[in-house]
Amino acid sequence: MEGIIIAIRSFLEAGGDVLYLIAAATFVMWALIFERMWFINTEHKQDVGKALAYWEGRPERNSWHAHMIRLRLISEVNVKLQANMSFIKTLISLLPLLGLLGTVTGMVQVFEAMTYSGGNARSMAAGVSAATIPTMSGMVATLSGVLANTFIVSKVASEESYMEDTLTMDH
Repeated sequence: MEGIIIAIRSFLEAGGDVLYLIAAATFVMWALIFERMWFINTEHKQDVGKALAYWEGRPERNSWHAHMIRLRLISEVNVKLQANMSFIKTLISLLPLLGLLGTVTGMVQVFEAMTYSGGNARSMAAGVSAATIPTMSGMVATLSGVLANTFIVSKVASEESYMEDTLTMDH
C-alpha cells in the first residue's frame, strides 16, 4: 500500500501542478457520474412511480387540461433526470484543456532549463516529462468520461421515452 502511495505521489510531482487540477476535475466528474447512475437506479424509479400513480388516479385523461398535466408530470421527471448532465459534459470538455495547459507549463520548464543550462539533456528531461504527463492524464480522464457519459445519456434518453410512452391518454 505504501508503494502505491509513493508511486502516485511521484507521478503527481513529475506531472507538475496542473496534474492536481486534472485529478480534482476527474474526481468531481466521476462523483457526478456515479451520482447520476445512483439516481437513475433509485430515486428516479420512485419519481416515475409517483407520476404514474398520480396519472392513473385521474378520472379523466383526454381533455386539454389533462394533456397539460401529463406534460407537466413528464417535464418534472425529466428535469430531475437531466440534473448535472451539462456539468459532466463541461468537465469532459475541460479535462483535455487542462492537459494542454500542463503541456504548455512543461514546455516553459524545458525552455527555462535550456536558458540556464545551455541545453543540458538531463535538465530538459524533467520539463518534457512535466509536459507529457498532464496531456496523457487529461486524455485518459476525458476518454473514460466520454464512455461513461455516452452510457448515461443513452439511459436518460430511454427513461425519457419510457415516461412519454407510459403516460398514455387513450384510456
